[in-house]
Amino acid sequence: MNDRKRERPADYFKDWKEREALAEGMIPMVGRLSREKSVKCYIYGKPLVNRSVYDLMKDHRYVRQVEGNELSEFETFPIISHLSQMDLGPAHIDVGRLAVSYYDQGAGDNLSVNDYVDQELASLVGARNKPVDKPRDVVLYGFGRIGRLMARILIDKTDGGDCLRLRAIVVRKGKAPNDLVKRASLLRRDSVHGAFEGTIRVDEERQSFVANGNEVKVIYADSPDTIDYTEYGINDAIIIDNTGVWRDAEGLSLHLKSKGASRVILTAPGKGDLKNVVAGINNDIITDEDAIISAASCTTNAIAPPLKAMDDGFGIEAGHVETVHAYTNDQNLIDNYHKASRRGRSAPLNMVITETGAATAVGKVLPQLQGKLTGNAIRVPTPNVSMAILNLTLRQETTRDEVNEFMRNKALHSTLHRQIDYSASPEIVSSDFVGSRHACVFDAQATIVNGKQAVLYLWYDNEFGYSCQVYRILEQMAGINYAVYPTQA
Repeated sequence: MNDRKRERPADYFKDWKEREALAEGMIPMVGRLSREKSVKCYIYGKPLVNRSVYDLMKDHRYVRQVEGNELSEFETFPIISHLSQMDLGPAHIDVGRLAVSYYDQGAGDNLSVNDYVDQELASLVGARNKPVDKPRDVVLYGFGRIGRLMARILIDKTDGGDCLRLRAIVVRKGKAPNDLVKRASLLRRDSVHGAFEGTIRVDEERQSFVANGNEVKVIYADSPDTIDYTEYGINDAIIIDNTGVWRDAEGLSLHLKSKGASRVILTAPGKGDLKNVVAGINNDIITDEDAIISAASCTTNAIAPPLKAMDDGFGIEAGHVETVHAYTNDQNLIDNYHKASRRGRSAPLNMVITETGAATAVGKVLPQLQGKLTGNAIRVPTPNVSMAILNLTLRQETTRDEVNEFMRNKALHSTLHRQIDYSASPEIVSSDFVGSRHACVFDAQATIVNGKQAVLYLWYDNEFGYSCQVYRILEQMAGINYAVYPTQA
C-alpha cells in the first residue's frame, strides 16, 4: 500500500458503529455467495464465511499489520455488495486485495469501484464450470485430535454440498454404552479449539450424528479392510487415515480392499516409497494414479515452505532445525513406562528432549536440501502451538531487514501465501496462534541475521494449521479446482 494514511474520524464511536453496521451487512451477502454460487470471499487469505461481525472487523484491521495502512469496511462493503449482484461462477476472491489495488495502488484510476471489479473479474462472469463434476465422499479413519479437526473443517466447508462431503468416521467400539454420544461430545467441545460452530445432534437409531445438517455415520471396525462402505451409501471415497497405525503403502493399501474406498491420505510421515506431500511445496507430484499418499508431519509442513523461500532467495548451505513442540497424546500425563527415551516423564511438568525426523523428511519434499539439515525437538508443557527455529547458513550475506521484507512478500504476494503467514507484532505468544490456518507464521520481531547466518522463528498450530494443509491435499486428490483472484492468491 502507499504511504497515504487515512484520516482519523472526528467521532470514533460514530465511525465504529457505522463500520460495525457495514460488517453486519456483509454477512448475509458473503453467505449467499458461498452457498448459492460457490464464491468464497477472503481478506488477505482470511475466509469471511461463517464469521461474526467482530471477526470481520478484525480481519480488516489485520491488513494494517501487513500492509502499513488501514483497510476500511467502507472500502470493502461496496465491492462485496457488487459481487453479490454479479453473475459469477465458482471462485475464490480476495476482496481485501481488490480493495487495496483499487483504493491505494491506483489500479482503478478513472474507473468506478463497480467498473473496476467488472474489469478484474470479467473472466468469472457467466462461468459455469463446477470445481468438481460431482460431490466426493470423505471418510475419517480414526477420530482423534486431527480427525476431529478435519471433521470441523470439512463441515465448515460443505457450503452447498457439491464438493467434499464428510460421510462417515471409523473408530473402534468403545467400552462405554453411550459411545456414540461420547464421540459427538468430543466434536462438540474442545479444550484447545473451543466449541463447535453450529449444532450437533445424535441419531442412535441410524448410528450417526448430524453436524450442521451433515449426517455422519459412525462405523465400528477393527481393521481397515473389513468395511463395506457402499452399505452406507458411500462410494469412491477418499479415506483420511489419522490413526498413524499404518505408515507404509502395504499397510495403508488395506483400506483399498474395502468396497467403496478409492484413495487414501495418511496424516503422518509415510515410510518406504510412499510420497510425502506438503501442500504448496511439492503437491505437483500427485498424479491421478496415486491411490495412497502421505501429508507428511505437522513440523515438515511448517518448515518446508520457509526453507524453500529462503533457499530460492538466498541459498541455503546448511542448517539446523530445533522444534519447540507442544506435548502430544503419545506422552504420559505422569511418569510411567514409555518405549521411547524421556517420553515416559510427565508431559505437563517437564520440557523433554526428543528426536524429530522433520529435518530429514524435508529432503523428501525439497531434494535440493537433502543432507544439509540436522534437527532435534523439545516437547514443552503446552497443549498446542509449536515453534520451529531455523538456524541457517546462507550462500550470501544479507541483513535482518532484507530477510523480513523478503518473507513478508512471500507471505503476502507469492504462491506460498496460504502456507506462510507474517507477524510483526512485538507482543505475540503461542496462544495467539491457536486456530491459525497457515502451515507456519513467520515472527519478524525475532529474526536474527549476522552476515551469512540467519535465525528464523516460526510459529505453527501443529493441530489446526496442519489439518488445513491436509485439507488442501484432499481437495487436490478429489480434483477440486476453483478459479482464484488474484491469480497468485
